[in-house]
Amino acid sequence: MHSTVLQLDIQGTPQAWIGLEEAALHYATGSVAWEDGAGPLATLRGGWNTVTGRQSAIAVAPIVAVRGHARRNLFDIVPGVTKSKLLRRDRHTCAYCGQVFGERDLQAEHIVPDSRGGPYTWMNLVTACGDCNARKGNRTPEEACMPLVYLPYVPTRFESFLLEGRRIRADVHAWLAARLPKHSRLH
Repeated sequence: MHSTVLQLDIQGTPQAWIGLEEAALHYATGSVAWEDGAGPLATLRGGWNTVTGRQSAIAVAPIVAVRGHARRNLFDIVPGVTKSKLLRRDRHTCAYCGQVFGERDLQAEHIVPDSRGGPYTWMNLVTACGDCNARKGNRTPEEACMPLVYLPYVPTRFESFLLEGRRIRADVHAWLAARLPKHSRLH
């Protein structure tokens, strides 16, 4: 069962994955501006009204936009780098030989080696198989005569939410995918 809700700001920018309880709190306080998705994710039931005899219920949508605004421009925030997100960004493809591998056979590879001051950032990391990573060693791709078969890039906010690899409903995935830039590798 999918139990996470995609929380957006009122303009439709992804903010966070939240639980059903937090989403219900947004509904109860009237802070949900709009919702989307193919039917409710879940219906949470509360107490019984002694006057009407009816039980309270909140139908939680899989995508909710909340009122208010972010303190910072969310598009200025660079998504955090993790190995699993990096491998998904690069579609499990080695940046040097171009072959596709399973997750356990790949490594997060520094273009400018870590030992030479290369940072652990989206623009300095690519996916590499063990053989290519060992062959490149402590050199840059130019020094090793191993040109990159694709270039690194910083994922957009929408791409980052898809790269997290959560088990999400198909309608939420489609909603995020429809907002990917045309050049995205995630198409």
